Amino acid sequence: MKYKDYYEVLGLPRSATQDDIKRTYRKLARKYHPDLSKLDDAESRFKEVGEAYGVLKDTEKRAAYDRMGDQWRNGQEFEPPPQWDEGFEFSGADDRGAEDARFSEFFEALFRGEHAGGGRASTGRARHAAGAGRHNATAQEMEDAFSGVPNSTPGQDHHAKVAIDLRDTYRGAQRTISLETPVLDASGRVVLKSRTLDVSIPKGVYGGQHLRLAGQGGAGFGEGRAGDLYLEIALRPQELFRVDGRDVTIDVPVAPWEAALGARITVPTPDGTVEIAIPKGSGGGQRLRLKGKGIPASDPAGTAGDLFARLNIVLPSAGSEQARAAYEALRQACDFNPRAQFSGDLS
Repeated sequence: MKYKDYYEVLGLPRSATQDDIKRTYRKLARKYHPDLSKLDDAESRFKEVGEAYGVLKDTEKRAAYDRMGDQWRNGQEFEPPPQWDEGFEFSGADDRGAEDARFSEFFEALFRGEHAGGGRASTGRARHAAGAGRHNATAQEMEDAFSGVPNSTPGQDHHAKVAIDLRDTYRGAQRTISLETPVLDASGRVVLKSRTLDVSIPKGVYGGQHLRLAGQGGAGFGEGRAGDLYLEIALRPQELFRVDGRDVTIDVPVAPWEAALGARITVPTPDGTVEIAIPKGSGGGQRLRLKGKGIPASDPAGTAGDLFARLNIVLPSAGSEQARAAYEALRQACDFNPRAQFSGDLS
């Protein structure tokens, strides 16, 4: 994927005000409009300018884009940094870009694709969650929200993505999180306003799930209720464990004699250690299932995931005379051809 420097596309510095961006876009849109320009690349330039404006005119998109830094160059191979949108608080505003823009792969990856997080980036999921929250409103709140009375406007729902450790899903946790919300300063430049919240992470939460914090979204107008804050949970990368839904997998190194003769070994889990039995004659890549040892259920009626121990047979070094002698004795003692399936007519 190629990085797009939207500031370079518009010919503006990163310190440009929102008014600077609007004026420059209007000038370039006229210059490259396919119906007005005779340049061969007018249409592609027009679309490129439209996409840049679609991001930079929007306070939240621009702040999210700026958050990745300025170390990349236009056209450079690019991959979004891990958890680049963690702790970035979005409102429930519309996520459309410039009307005439056909969005690039770069735009889709950041604001609508798999790399995007809990706000603009996962608009469909967030709006679904927001809708679920609104269904819990009281009759009076619904009446106030749609009564048209100016002093009873409810606040917008907000969305953010937060990363937690895998062990937090096993035990639950109390965490203090920091969120940044983009706002315009007095000179029309985008700045980030920070706040911290104490959050209860429930046991059994999993990656992609949304937690609703009632009343922690945008402020209401007058007597209108505050919006809610929806936190999308992401799991930090784990050194030992891989997560698929509620199932967790760990690669377990075993010695050849443990695999051949069987053994009982201790392996780590996100919630402590467990002892597992290696069956006799186990092979590399074989998975042993520990039922119910994955991410716990989030409610009593739910089902916990499983923990899978994937066996990885590790060979001892033959660096000493004693080790080489042992390997030679093993070779002579075993009538073993690991490539027996290659023999015979393979045509």
